[in-house]
Amino acid sequence: MEHGAQHRAAHEAFDADEARYELVISVDARRSGQYNDAEKPRMRQRIYRVLESALAQSGVARDAVHREDRGDGVLMSVPGRIPVSRLLGLWTVEVHENLREENGSLLVPLGLRVAMHVGPVRHDSRGISGRAVDLTCRLADSSVARELLDRERADLVLAVSDSLYADVVQAGGKFIDPARFAPARLALKEGAVTAWFHLPGRPAPDTGALGPRAAGGDDAPGAAGAGGAAEAAVPSAEHPRGDVDGGDSDGGDVEDREDGGGSVRYTARGDLSVHRHNVYQQPVHIGRVTGTDKGKD
Repeated sequence: MEHGAQHRAAHEAFDADEARYELVISVDARRSGQYNDAEKPRMRQRIYRVLESALAQSGVARDAVHREDRGDGVLMSVPGRIPVSRLLGLWTVEVHENLREENGSLLVPLGLRVAMHVGPVRHDSRGISGRAVDLTCRLADSSVARELLDRERADLVLAVSDSLYADVVQAGGKFIDPARFAPARLALKEGAVTAWFHLPGRPAPDTGALGPRAAGGDDAPGAAGAGGAAEAAVPSAEHPRGDVDGGDSDGGDVEDREDGGGSVRYTARGDLSVHRHNVYQQPVHIGRVTGTDKGKD
């Protein structure tokens, strides 16, 4: 063994139990459960071909990146000596272009959810761990990332943590335009966080109709009670934290309704109007008419 290799091995053994600040990248395939056993190997080959080609195209050595197979995706960590901006910028662009090329010949296009966050990561003989890893995986698996990918019929959605946006994205750079990122509030198992979402090649996505979910998925804010219902509120421009308060009124209205896989509870002091996933083809009026002349909008 050469002296350089011996020194590197000794150094890695010395700090095996120490956390290193690294860029964590989580990649998940859209609706991987819908692939049958014969299709999954081909799907996995496409994912690796897209990601590894992008590494080469962006000048990142393949053996410099830690990779763990996740069946329907890949978990990666990138050491601090490689600029984060290169992965956020050029690598993401190359992933998108490679994915579009792969999808050109597919009847069912492959969609990827990619999440990034920088934080302390611990390595051992089985892989990587730490809160930074957990958060990155949660962002990639969030309902907002899933819905954006489907709603926009996109090939790729990128989610970055709030700290990564503030530290790197906001400053801009080659292939990094902060104006093309949009924030959304996520209610993860560990608590509420803000994440920023980007669809490569497109303007900032509309995340206004997306936000914390009360039931199902990793966005659920803790376990539901005995009745199976958890409380959440839909965020809005007027109430960015999700509070719904229509002002003082007699009593208060409480609505329990089925939405998706479970129930959502809305509490309002006054009027409550919830509109989700609607497409309006003509001008509409939403709300009640007040005053004596009730024939006008």
